[in-house]
Amino acid sequence: MFHLAWFLSWQVQSWNGTWSGEGGNEWNHPDLYVDMTRSLERAGFDYVMFEDGAFVPDSYGGGHDWWLARARSVPKQDPMQLLPILSQHTERLGLVGTMSTSFYPPYMAARTMATIDHLSHGRAGVNLVTSHNTRTAQNFGHEDIFEHDLRYEMADEWIDLVKQLWGSWDADALVQDRARNVYVDGSRVRPIDFRGTWHSSRGPLNTLPPPQGHPVICQAGGSTAGRALAAKHCDTLLAQVESVEAMKEYRADVRARMAEAGRDPDSCKVMFIVSPVLGETQADAEAKNARALAGFKADISVNLANMSYASGVDFARYDLDAPFPDLSGTNATRSSMVMMSANAAGMTLREAAESNVRRSVDLVGTPDAVAAQMGEIAEEVGGDGFLISGNVNRRYIAEITDGLVPELRKRGLVRDGYTHEQFRDNLLEF
Repeated sequence: MFHLAWFLSWQVQSWNGTWSGEGGNEWNHPDLYVDMTRSLERAGFDYVMFEDGAFVPDSYGGGHDWWLARARSVPKQDPMQLLPILSQHTERLGLVGTMSTSFYPPYMAARTMATIDHLSHGRAGVNLVTSHNTRTAQNFGHEDIFEHDLRYEMADEWIDLVKQLWGSWDADALVQDRARNVYVDGSRVRPIDFRGTWHSSRGPLNTLPPPQGHPVICQAGGSTAGRALAAKHCDTLLAQVESVEAMKEYRADVRARMAEAGRDPDSCKVMFIVSPVLGETQADAEAKNARALAGFKADISVNLANMSYASGVDFARYDLDAPFPDLSGTNATRSSMVMMSANAAGMTLREAAESNVRRSVDLVGTPDAVAAQMGEIAEEVGGDGFLISGNVNRRYIAEITDGLVPELRKRGLVRDGYTHEQFRDNLLEF
């Protein structure tokens, strides 16, 4: 068996296309996500994860006009405000929001996530990013983004502090002893007096200890520094790689790092990002996929902008028919840079933009065929699961939850209901 999750943003969803519902309005209200998370829970998903970014992109075309006109990564809302609402409409699904370790104050982060863990009865998770964009840094009062590996050193200390704050209350500190008129036993709550290189905090938290001990920690660690941080701290890890062999290498590397860090490798679930394309027949699915690929050639600005977003390099400035540029000097997401550069090797920039240099394993076919393929991949890789990334509209959600998942269940590949009440317990069940 393997796990399922869904990756998305609280941003404009398919506003100018078929099956987009109310287009540019519905994304901004909870209803779409309430319906979605109910469907995911019915399908036995482990969690839904909302990525986030605190800036208006301007890395393509010399400004922000393209991004705003296309509603690409902006406007975007803070997902932490959405999770408590979704928690009231679901019972078992894990709910993960994103925080930046570079800019989110550790005490505020610990307190916020502890609160959401209580509101959701132990179903909160946090996706930790170090932030790679200069505009984000400038929004928080810095001239430039911190150097790549330094960001991960800072994140390691940040997580250590947050964990200590979550642990500043003993699990049994709440006694509610009416006879002695004692609500909390003060001897079981203590300051942490944390003083690090970049962060400090006296503590303790002023909230009750989180129901899970600490919320589930998630990260997308692709670089060497990212993998090391994930191996030390994470409960689930997101990875985008383009082949089964790359999946095997990635998972084996992370598990080896976990063992070196003194952790049980089975205590972190590696989830590989995929975007299944489903059809009534194989021909139908292939035609749908071909239309999507044709879209890259019809409007290469989308791929150019996506590459600019990940790298911080304005690809609008380059000659489209010159060789793909060298990205080795960028200070952004290194794993994305490595993937893009490797996939674009020998191509012109135009050829790269007409293809998809940030791709994953192709899953194209009927629900039955794709379910069989996912089972074969999971068996060869060894687990742990898949993170769906695709159009957030009711049709695609239904294709996954009511088309693909029943076929996966027929094969005994995914759960049929939940054994536990809390997020981490379900994540570690198998």
